[in-house]
Amino acid sequence: MAKEYDPRMHSAEHILNQTMVRMFNRGRSFSAHIEKKKSKCDYHFDRNLTDEELGNVEKRVNEVIEANMQVTEGTMSRQEAGKLFDLGRLPDETGDTLRIIRIGDYDACPCRGEHVDSTREIGTFKIISTSFGNGVLRIRFKLLDP
Repeated sequence: MAKEYDPRMHSAEHILNQTMVRMFNRGRSFSAHIEKKKSKCDYHFDRNLTDEELGNVEKRVNEVIEANMQVTEGTMSRQEAGKLFDLGRLPDETGDTLRIIRIGDYDACPCRGEHVDSTREIGTFKIISTSFGNGVLRIRFKLLDP
């Protein structure tokens, strides 16, 4: 792994991505910068989110965290994974067998990063700010200690 991610923050990113997919049906983030203190995810979008939508996103992410879902890993062939997931962001050198991270029954996606064992380890998810420009919605977030 080229970069060491904070397992709590990285797991929160997975939950945020699935929440955005479920609420807005626009796909997962196409770019993310994950750090221990604060992180950001960029989404192809046509506007900024309203205050109500932001509150609903934050609430839903925190509900998943509080549900104490187990975070597990498995493997799948690249060909099989390609039928279920967008593999566009995976580097070619990833190989023919992909590691799939599952967060309970809420999310599943190929990933090489480190994760928590249970969502309750993540802490409280807090959206710091958002911005919108040139078709990109950026969500900045942090985690409060569990």
